[in-house]
Amino acid sequence: MRIYGFDRYGDAQVQQYFELPVPTPGPEQVVIELVAAGLNPADIKVRNGQRQGKVAVSFPMAIGREAAGRVVSAPQGPGLEPGELVLGGTASGFGALSEQVVLDPAQTVPVPQGVTAEQAACIPVAIGTALDALDELAPEAGQTLLVLGAGGGVGSHLVQLARLRGVRVVGVAGTAKHEVLTGLGVEVVASGEGWVQRVRGLGPVDCLVDAVGGQTLREGAALLADPSRLRSTADVALAREVGGSGVTRRRDASLFADLAALVAGERLQVVTGATFDFDQAAEAVATVESGHTLGKVVVSR
Repeated sequence: MRIYGFDRYGDAQVQQYFELPVPTPGPEQVVIELVAAGLNPADIKVRNGQRQGKVAVSFPMAIGREAAGRVVSAPQGPGLEPGELVLGGTASGFGALSEQVVLDPAQTVPVPQGVTAEQAACIPVAIGTALDALDELAPEAGQTLLVLGAGGGVGSHLVQLARLRGVRVVGVAGTAKHEVLTGLGVEVVASGEGWVQRVRGLGPVDCLVDAVGGQTLREGAALLADPSRLRSTADVALAREVGGSGVTRRRDASLFADLAALVAGERLQVVTGATFDFDQAAEAVATVESGHTLGKVVVSR
């Protein structure tokens, strides 16, 4: 089978297609025939070696950590049947851009009717992270949540989940993403010079989720009366320095099922900015690495 991945840590030059044997799953793993995979900025950090010690890598390994596809094999017992369309997070040491993908059954659920594989493949990492961040901060209805990088894969779904709970959302994003965010009920502020003043003009901020990092995160933290109400998916070290933290992931099948149900019920819109064929994997990764994509980048086959 073919994978698109890397056989050593480094920049985009380490990426290529590899021919590997069909995976032999462990007794508690699920193998699927890939239909769609989601890509995320964290995948670039894994390839670069920035997540060593946190994400298990077995070279050569496919890029990506969330996928949807049809079950080839699964642990014995009720639940995941051969041929069934499922979504899930990859098993330790495996990646998603692979013709056959090994999933962790604790993170794998059937895709409900009315949800496409492309939508489903965005749930385990990006949308799941958004839910975890929101649940950790637990803003009350009427409070104000500020999202830095509101138009990205985490941000564009976080803002929707917050609005479902009656939370007021202020989102900072590039102008190309404003129309979509406004349609999702976000009070949008243009990124770039002067963004802090523009946010201050909208009133106090109760909590903040950052998907940008760096100086933007540092400036955003100053808007909070309580810096502990800050979570970052982009720069955990700096988030801790300013009094906040990263997001603790709950990679749990029941939570993914709940999110899929929201998509099926049309209460949560999966925002996809770009979709590529499996043969265009390099272009898909480059699009993520550019840092300017609206919503999610998906690879389908």
